[in-house]
Amino acid sequence: MAKPRLLLVTERSAYHQEQTAKVAPDGVDFVALRSPADAELKAALADATYLVSERVGRIDGPLLDAAPRLKLVLRLGSLTHDIDLPAAKQRGVIVCQRYQEGTVVVAEFTLLQMLALLHRLPAVQAIAEAAGDDWAERRRTDENTFAFNWSKRRDHRTLDGMTIGILGMGEIGAVLAERLLPWQVTLLYARRRRFPSDVEDELQIGYRDNDALLAESDVVVCLLPYTDETVGYLDRSRLAAMKQGAYLVSAGSGGVIDEAALATSIASGHLAGAALDTFAVEPIEAANPLVRLAREGANVILTPHVAGGAPEDPWADYRLMFTAVDDHLRSDPPSGRIA
Repeated sequence: MAKPRLLLVTERSAYHQEQTAKVAPDGVDFVALRSPADAELKAALADATYLVSERVGRIDGPLLDAAPRLKLVLRLGSLTHDIDLPAAKQRGVIVCQRYQEGTVVVAEFTLLQMLALLHRLPAVQAIAEAAGDDWAERRRTDENTFAFNWSKRRDHRTLDGMTIGILGMGEIGAVLAERLLPWQVTLLYARRRRFPSDVEDELQIGYRDNDALLAESDVVVCLLPYTDETVGYLDRSRLAAMKQGAYLVSAGSGGVIDEAALATSIASGHLAGAALDTFAVEPIEAANPLVRLAREGANVILTPHVAGGAPEDPWADYRLMFTAVDDHLRSDPPSGRIA
């Protein structure tokens, strides 16, 4: 008897597809397609039992009609606006949704990067750690005795009222936007395919093209993936197009920022600071000009590609993405069912 076929549709590279194949459920024939054309996808669906859709991809009636054996659609991530749920129900196809732990961790880390930049966390921590004698008279504190801002800082800012622009708005960006909703900020996003108006309304976020987003944002969050089009995308001219005194936060792929140009922009005072977790060369080189700036006390935060967290057993977390398929294979109610 032939194994049920699991078809993964993704925008990720062959390396990521291979890693995903390692945690695919036992007893399935695993096939992965990267950003397939409509005809290629329909041909692959002809004998598919499970369709796992990562990130984006319209799943509608005509597509489902090309999959007569399909039992279950699983969307990895929080965005399901492009799945026609009534069409799936009409054809007896179960639809499930599974959020991705990694995107949540990166979104939280990105928020941490923003706050650390605005409050100049490395600089104020260094002052406390130095415990210098030349700030103010030392006295034991009580409810009436304390030395508020004894280092006399004047360069702290708040997110409240700022415009945050998310460049490369995918799953991480959507999770970040959800977490920023209570912060009284204006949210903008740029991406190749604009969201429907109802998704924009739900996230309370406005669409801009890349140039407008750079020009309007107080904080630019770069979540661009690594592609032929994005390598070195944030170059000297685009960094110069950002607002005077803006901040750049990057938890996307390394290599999309001209790091030397960024260092120049910060040193000149055009940008107020930057926080990067990924780099064009990893581990980061001592000769990277951003390292020198950070060591000299500029508002630069560099972290060693840790935005995705460090789970004790990353493979265990990774396997959870297919929980709904595992449930269905065991004839159990699939987890995360939305239709």
